[in-house]
Amino acid sequence: MLNNMSLYGLCIVSCLIIDLKLKSEASIVSYNRPKFCPSTRWTLNATTFANRTLIGKQPRGIFINTMNVIYAADYSNGKISVWNGNDSVLLEKISMNLSNPYSIFVTKDLDIYVDNGQNYSRIDKWDPKKNMSTPVMSVNSSCYGLFVDINNYIYCSLNEYHQVIKHQLNNFNPSLILAAGTGVKGSALDMLNSPHGIFVHTNFDLYVADCKNDRVQVFTKDNLTGLTVAGRNSSKFTITLNCPAGVVLDLDEYLFIVDQENHRIIGSGLNGFHCLVGCSRLSNNSANQLDSPRTLSFDNFGNMYVTDRDNSRIQKFSILTNSCGKYNF
Repeated sequence: MLNNMSLYGLCIVSCLIIDLKLKSEASIVSYNRPKFCPSTRWTLNATTFANRTLIGKQPRGIFINTMNVIYAADYSNGKISVWNGNDSVLLEKISMNLSNPYSIFVTKDLDIYVDNGQNYSRIDKWDPKKNMSTPVMSVNSSCYGLFVDINNYIYCSLNEYHQVIKHQLNNFNPSLILAAGTGVKGSALDMLNSPHGIFVHTNFDLYVADCKNDRVQVFTKDNLTGLTVAGRNSSKFTITLNCPAGVVLDLDEYLFIVDQENHRIIGSGLNGFHCLVGCSRLSNNSANQLDSPRTLSFDNFGNMYVTDRDNSRIQKFSILTNSCGKYNF
């Protein structure tokens, strides 16, 4: 039997391992993947971080980097809004000649990649050092999801073409690589139907919110046949989804899903999937409800920010409990 000193020693070792994992993750990615305790909860009533006056009509894309700088794409006005998330101060609005941007991603060097596909058939990069934008990838429709992996490949989910494509940045060869989907809508494991948000693990697993198939798919590296990990026909712990629009992984590789047409946020854990916020499934503009949410991003404290599309606002659900201590194990 372990005595108290042995237990204390094991705790210290566990804390050190978790701390190293957190630091290692933060050193190679630009986004937050917090570690949550099984008992973690968020406020059921959100505060409105940005209303229609600040973010325009029907916002889609949001991104929060590891320094808690918040970036949001103003869908109706074609600008990028940037806040200091620690004090909610609006730092700037960037004008990039954008046409209804759906998605946004920011790299560790603070380059901003944003969808500009609807009218201009491209993805643009804003370079803050040069204070200018340049096209980086040609696309044939809007990118409902954008992601840049640790090997500097940029991914775009093409909702209208039922596929995810990728392209290596700084590669002058303009060829695009198919990452998922056949280009024809369908529900087979190698097909997609109106893909929305995407997330690429550091091991290059590609997660896709497969909206009109009511599921989340994962495609392992270089594999065009997916596995259903949530929603319709999943073989694991699951929950019913209705047009999922966003997907995020935490540090323990648990899924957080924007369940768009159920107007809620779903989380997973040791006991499977459960609803976190918006659990009535009713669309409304009250503080505890959402209306067709599109994307989710965590700050480095674990607070959730959700683009609440049809309420034309960004909602902040503050973390209430993550009480397994400093190292959250």
